[in-house]
Amino acid sequence: MMKPVDKIQRYIKDMPSLPTSVAKVIEICDNPKTSPSDLTRVISLDPVLMGKLLKLINSVYYGVNQHITSLTRAIIMLGLNTVKNLALSTAILGNLSRAERSGGGVNRMEFWQHSLCVGVTAKLLAEKRGINHKSIEEYFIAGLLHDIGKIPMNQSIPADFLTIVETADEKKEPLFEIEYKMLGLNHCDVGFMIADIWKLEGAIRDVIVHHHNYLNYKGPHKDILFTVAAANFFVNVENLQFSGDVNPEPLDTIIFTTLDITNDIFSGISDSLIKEVEKAKIFLHV
Repeated sequence: MMKPVDKIQRYIKDMPSLPTSVAKVIEICDNPKTSPSDLTRVISLDPVLMGKLLKLINSVYYGVNQHITSLTRAIIMLGLNTVKNLALSTAILGNLSRAERSGGGVNRMEFWQHSLCVGVTAKLLAEKRGINHKSIEEYFIAGLLHDIGKIPMNQSIPADFLTIVETADEKKEPLFEIEYKMLGLNHCDVGFMIADIWKLEGAIRDVIVHHHNYLNYKGPHKDILFTVAAANFFVNVENLQFSGDVNPEPLDTIIFTTLDITNDIFSGISDSLIKEVEKAKIFLHV
C-alpha cells in the first residue's frame, strides 16, 4: 500500500505546469531593462491571461476610477512587479482550484477565504507600517498563497488529513506540528515541493516554505515573511475562516521587534478587514 507521503508526492508530480506565458512574464519582469511594452507583448499572446489581468485591474479591489482597456496603461499604473505577481497568483489559483474536490480536513471555500484574509491582513499591516506602495501587493500575494501546501495533503490523503486536523484540535497543538508528528512532514514542506516544481522564487517562495519556521530564516525577505506570519496568527486566533489550525503557535517577540509593531496594530485594521476581503474575492473568480 502506498504511504501517505508517497501519495502527496505523486499528487504534486501530476499537477499541471504553470502556463508558458506566466513563466515568460516572470522572466521578463525579472529583467531590469524590461519596459511596459515588453510585458504587454508577452501577455497579449495569452488572451485568457490578459482578460484575467484586466478584470482584476478594473475590479473594486484596485479602485480605479475609470475602466481600463489598455494593458500597457494598466502595467504603468500598477507596476511590473504587481502585474508579475497577479499573473503568477491567478495561474496558481487556477491550477490548484481545478484539482480540488470536496472532503478532507478543510473545506475548499473556507480555505481560500482564510487565505484571502491572511493576504488582506498582511497588506493592511504593510500599509499601516508605511511600506512603499509599489511593494504592497507582494505582501497580499504572499499571504494569499502561504498555505498552498495544505491542498495536496487535503486532496491526496483526505482521511489522514482529516485525522490530523481533528488531532490538532483535540490536543490543542499547532496544525503544522501534528502534521509532522503523524506524517514526517508538514504543509510548509509540501509547499516547498510545489515551489520547486513550479520554480517559484523570491518572497512568495520563502513565505510558503518558512511561515512557521521564521525564527531560523536567514533570507532577504524577512519583512514580508514576518508580516505574513503575524497576519496568519491574527486570522487564526480571530477564527475568521477555518484552515485547519485553531491552536496556532504564539508569535515570537522577534516579530514585533523586527516589524516595530505592537498588538494594537491588529485592532487598527479590524474595521477595514472584512470590507477589503470582500473586494479581494475577485481573485477567486478569475
